Amino acid sequence: MKDKFFESKMLIGIGTCFLLAIPAFLLGKAFPIIGGPVFGILLGMILAFVKRPPILERGIKFTSKYILQYSIVLLGFEMNLFNVLKVGGQSLAVMVFTLSASFVTAYFAGKALKVDGNSSVLIGVGTSICGGSAIAATAPVIRAKDEEVAQAISTIFLFNIIAVFIFPALGRLMGMTDVGFGMWAGTAINDTSSVVAAGASWSAVAGNNTALAFATIVKLTRTLMIVPITLVLAFYTTRKAKREAAESGDSNYSIAKIFPYFVLGFVATAILNTVLPIPEAVSAGLVQVGKFMIIMAMTAIGLNTNLKKLLTNGLRPIGLGLCCWFAVAVVSLVVQHVIGFI
Repeated sequence: MKDKFFESKMLIGIGTCFLLAIPAFLLGKAFPIIGGPVFGILLGMILAFVKRPPILERGIKFTSKYILQYSIVLLGFEMNLFNVLKVGGQSLAVMVFTLSASFVTAYFAGKALKVDGNSSVLIGVGTSICGGSAIAATAPVIRAKDEEVAQAISTIFLFNIIAVFIFPALGRLMGMTDVGFGMWAGTAINDTSSVVAAGASWSAVAGNNTALAFATIVKLTRTLMIVPITLVLAFYTTRKAKREAAESGDSNYSIAKIFPYFVLGFVATAILNTVLPIPEAVSAGLVQVGKFMIIMAMTAIGLNTNLKKLLTNGLRPIGLGLCCWFAVAVVSLVVQHVIGFI
């Protein structure tokens, strides 16, 4: 009877996050440059000021942690590994260097700006891979707090908006080709919606969809980097946890508690989507479900975020985000120039 009581409490909290995610999802559809996750986290932070009944807490916590992980598994249905292999050969060098630039910058600039370690990792991952999705995948692996996730999402959102407006203008100023701009946008703009918006803006003037199509494929290929990055972070986190467990005399420590199995699920769904004749409407529908689940999770994270504390510490993470974003954008251009892509 007690288990059923706890289960009902969890469902009430999850249902609340589901209902709150609906207006955030609709707003994200109306304003795709901003995106549903940002609206979700903002709505959650606003409602966090309202005292809520304790019965919601268990479900909200479950949503912010486990629904977030399940959503990443469904995003694998967006991937076609044949396209990844085709485009990956052209963009791999750029991706490797931009990833390295983002993490090195996040580490040193984060220390200089006195941004805590988890926030630095999340901002570095969000800048180098795929914005909110990468942050969502990384947060449970490094055991990030809700405030740290909210800070990273807010920072990435700011530079997404800026990139949509200035990248096409800068690309034309530098005389970039359609493919060159597509590569630049796909590797240096954080979130998929912003990559699409910048690519569409460029293509509208160019009179063809070359830049838009190439930028989108490069961006999806870049998303696959979630797998090695989260695995590396998982091994680092497990080693750190094992050392702390040994120091505290905890003999029950298990690597299985930290390992990101949901990332393996992401790989599995990507493989299934590649090798099986899954109708495009079905895979697209599953991806949409995954994206809605991310909005649910971000809403739950917003509900557990102290907005006053977030605003108090806001300038340093934004400064770090600017450093990472600038490093990725410049390194992408330099590497493309060296390998003769532009």
